[in-house]
Amino acid sequence: MIAVKRMFILLALATFTLATVTFFASPCVGQDSVDPLQAMSATSRVFRAAVEKIKPSLVVIESFGGVTTVQGRIGGIRKQGEGNTTGILISPDGHIVTSTFNFIQKPPVITVITSDGKRHYAKFLGRDDTRKICILKIDQPGNKFAVPRMIGPEELQIGQWAITVGVGYGDANPAISTGIISATNRIGGRAIQTDANVSPANYGGPLIDIEGRLLGVCVPMNPQSQAIGAGVEWYDSGIGFAIPLAGEENILDRLIKGDNVFPAFLGIQAMANPNGEGVWIEQIVPKSPAKEAGLLRGDAIVAIDKKKVKDMLELKKILNKFEAGQEIEITYIPDGKTARKTVTAKLDRTPQPAGAPEQLEAPKIR
Repeated sequence: MIAVKRMFILLALATFTLATVTFFASPCVGQDSVDPLQAMSATSRVFRAAVEKIKPSLVVIESFGGVTTVQGRIGGIRKQGEGNTTGILISPDGHIVTSTFNFIQKPPVITVITSDGKRHYAKFLGRDDTRKICILKIDQPGNKFAVPRMIGPEELQIGQWAITVGVGYGDANPAISTGIISATNRIGGRAIQTDANVSPANYGGPLIDIEGRLLGVCVPMNPQSQAIGAGVEWYDSGIGFAIPLAGEENILDRLIKGDNVFPAFLGIQAMANPNGEGVWIEQIVPKSPAKEAGLLRGDAIVAIDKKKVKDMLELKKILNKFEAGQEIEITYIPDGKTARKTVTAKLDRTPQPAGAPEQLEAPKIR
């Protein structure tokens, strides 16, 4: 039903576009003369032309070796990202952005195939687990690669066309899926949401507009979880995410320098405050940022960095905006008191569970 509905919308928009062009080109020809098949063909040509513009910046990523088994499920994944995957060149000297999903296995050997068919060795530089992206670098000097045009956040509009591109199926030509931008500023303000299909076939690949400009890099994400692989369970569901790169030069520079960025961890279990506003702390993790800041069981958190905490959903939403290593100001009401207090907590990485697979540590790959 969703596919049929999308086809009707596509046909209607394509017919309208072609009718408008025909009207201005020849005032004697009315809208009624538009052939729906011609309209569909014209729209298809627009999509193919957009993909042709981004193809010189696409790379096929090959990886060899690494972790091959997982004890149980992690974030919905039983098998790690396997086979060829997609990346996008972002600098003439060979820096590539792709999805961290493609490197769950920690492969020791990475090669990439550029649009001219040449194979290059690549190094893994840094990763951002809050955005689920990482940076590779082609390990041969003296190259000059094509890079895409990028759209800045000020140009993004809800409802505009969006096209996902990927090589995960291993075909000679990339697979594409079309849709629209359905939301912006998702997942802690970091992601674009699209109803174009996003899946392991195009994780790490570009989300582009109909002019072939880069909107973002496709990644698996889940608003409720920062776990490794979270969001994979939604593949091809009409809920997909991409990370915009324009305006994120600071993050990209950090990753190029070899930094790793991890989600923020405060270290509390909480529930809606039965006695009033905020969230009531049920439990505090030992040696966590919350414990080090002096919070206690029974305290009620009412604000973080002066942003009101109404419930647990709001608390998660606020914390998703931060990363490990950043400091936050917590306003809380001590258990049994009415006066508010404020403390500063330095957020940390989520502790690794006992017996967790090694790849959860997200070390550098050289």
